[in-house]
Amino acid sequence: MNNITGLTGTSTADLLKQKTATQLTGGDAFAKHLKSAINEVNELNIKSESAVADLASGQVKDLHQAAMAIGKAEINMKLMLEIRNKALSAYKELGRTQL
Repeated sequence: MNNITGLTGTSTADLLKQKTATQLTGGDAFAKHLKSAINEVNELNIKSESAVADLASGQVKDLHQAAMAIGKAEINMKLMLEIRNKALSAYKELGRTQL
């Protein structure tokens, strides 16, 4: 049987350090994605408000595009609210968990 070379043992301390580093990176990545999603919803709402203002002033050139911008902003806002509600529900459930 051939001997395997190049393998080294890994201590528990090394594994814990790797786990902690991964958790911090994962949390930072989640925060970055959440911030990006919130910024995207905000930009869509700004475009929607602009489309509504153009409709009110009669400066709209393409009614279909204005309606699409308003609808897209509405759907994204509803999605963001549902995500927030689910996150709050999960947080409350964790608070009720007995250790």
